[in-house]
Amino acid sequence: MKKAKKASKKKTLTPAQKKVAEVMHEFKEGELHSGKSDTIVTDRKQAIAIALSEASEVEGENPKKDE
Repeated sequence: MKKAKKASKKKTLTPAQKKVAEVMHEFKEGELHSGKSDTIVTDRKQAIAIALSEASEVEGENPKKDE
């Protein structure tokens, strides 16, 4: 007798999680730039910091100040 598989629930991502995924993909492809400069990010920890910073902006937790 075969056991029935449970239907897997599709996990939905929040906008912040999507942004982190996008930034980390850019890092892996070698296309992530640091700030406004043309310097390409090569450090994984720096890429994570950039991803979390951009994700917080998406969520509205830390809105950018108008300069």
